Amino acid sequence: MMKRALTALALAGAALAAPAATLKATLLVPADDTRLERSRAERAYLGHPTGPAGDAIKVALDTKDVGDLAAAKAAAVAAEKAGAAVLLADLPADWLLAVTDAVKIPVLNLSAADDRLRGADCRARLYHLYPSERMRADALAQTLVARKWSKLLLLTGPSAADQQRAAVAQAAIKRYGLQVVATKPFKLSADPRERNLANPLLLTAGAQYDAVWVVDSDGEFARALPYQTVLPRPVVGDAGLVPVAWHAQFERFGAPQVSRRFHKASKRPMTAHDWTAWLAAKALITVASAQPKGPNATWQQALTKVQLDGSKGVNMSFRPWDGQLRQPLLLTDGQGVISQAPIEGILHPVNVLDTIGADVGEKQCKVAR
Repeated sequence: MMKRALTALALAGAALAAPAATLKATLLVPADDTRLERSRAERAYLGHPTGPAGDAIKVALDTKDVGDLAAAKAAAVAAEKAGAAVLLADLPADWLLAVTDAVKIPVLNLSAADDRLRGADCRARLYHLYPSERMRADALAQTLVARKWSKLLLLTGPSAADQQRAAVAQAAIKRYGLQVVATKPFKLSADPRERNLANPLLLTAGAQYDAVWVVDSDGEFARALPYQTVLPRPVVGDAGLVPVAWHAQFERFGAPQVSRRFHKASKRPMTAHDWTAWLAAKALITVASAQPKGPNATWQQALTKVQLDGSKGVNMSFRPWDGQLRQPLLLTDGQGVISQAPIEGILHPVNVLDTIGADVGEKQCKVAR
């Protein structure tokens, strides 16, 4: 896949009244991004991006195209040599790890939800603003508990990503005391012999359940599932009720102002991927405004300690054990925000935000920050 690098130069002193250090950062994004193929963007699957991360970066930082990214590692090294103190990456997991291993500066993950990046494949300089798959599954499981929808029919797609995400969903279901009454595979196929694998009525028959949890990384099957089940039950997961980092119809904590500014600049609604990129830019400005001039290593120290206001009503910080940003998640049906997670009443001895995602006692990351 061809790649492209966008360089973002953050002149915090120009953005803020107080004098500050100059922070140079580089955003790495796919040039031929299949997630943004026109028909997919027009369908606007819940939880999927509908535009490039650079749109959100422009809200806070100036950006410029610096050419083709045939090798993510080479671009990362070149950016570091050119003075970048931080890399922002909207890349798949393997690209992200290659970039992080190639440089000695912090890397902010804007879109990869893979739990292995926070676990066995974690890196000391890798920070995740995008919520992990575990966080999304826990947020949804908490919501189901609050609604007392305890018996679930789990429908899982055929891809390797679907299988991995289904395992995470089952772990969250077990963690919160829910029950899977049946698990069934689905498959969209042009082969007449496999048409039954895409038939919602057949797939949702023969079991008693309170909700249907669908795992569909592609999104095409899931979008047609609501209102097509045998029993009149809600659909959750990748359609129906979906956990996301952001939704343009979120109406609390200054969120409407953020969404309106983004819409004015980009002429489209703000998605979770856009919010993550915007928050990354805001994090850099926050760090730059408080950070005295010094070696690039001090920027990582500042990121480790930073407190961020992302218009979700709480201060957010990076977990020291896996680099994941603590944050509430929003549950949406596509029209508005139905609820937030952590759900009210969920308790934690230190920080309730750590009830979604891997807590410190479950950490698999072996590196120190």
